[in-house]
Amino acid sequence: MSEEMILLWQLFWSFFFIGIFTFGGGYAIMSLIQSEIVIARGWISEATFTDIAAISQMTPGPIGLNCSTYTGYAVLRDAGASVAVSTLGSAAASLAIVLPSFIMMTLIVRFYARAHEAPIFQRVMAALKPAVAGLIGAAALGLMLKVQWNDGIPAISLLEENFSSWKSWVLFALATAASIRFKGATVKILLAGALAGFIGFA
Repeated sequence: MSEEMILLWQLFWSFFFIGIFTFGGGYAIMSLIQSEIVIARGWISEATFTDIAAISQMTPGPIGLNCSTYTGYAVLRDAGASVAVSTLGSAAASLAIVLPSFIMMTLIVRFYARAHEAPIFQRVMAALKPAVAGLIGAAALGLMLKVQWNDGIPAISLLEENFSSWKSWVLFALATAASIRFKGATVKILLAGALAGFIGFA
């Protein structure tokens, strides 16, 4: 088996593993993808993952699936694979990320109506909700900070690729304030950010 095919299978099983433990939707999955693909395996850089996150947010469809599709392509491309094989990487990652959910939902959907009021179900959901909030927060911090461990001691620094100048901080502050003030205007904030970036960084 060629190195590209080995990498393709590793990519599939990595995203299948991520899909098994995905709770809370796309933003929560971002932290899992970053931990597995960027930190644990080192297949792509932090800067590349940040670009993937931005593009996944701006393109139609679920952000988690978009991120998986783009990441699958980027991993094979950065390994020197052809466009055709890199496209297979996209397909493998996309299939792997949704397959566990499809299997689990097929199995449990018929029992949900009877189980959702059970005390044990309520306790599980009560524990998952704050965990999901933590995963979303970790994904946000992961796009801002770089953590390196030296003998168990974390060295935290700003991810300079994402905050290259004072303009980055201004855009970050304005986008954060606008998101809090105008909660239903995500698309407009994204379009405004894209326009401001085009003008400010041209």
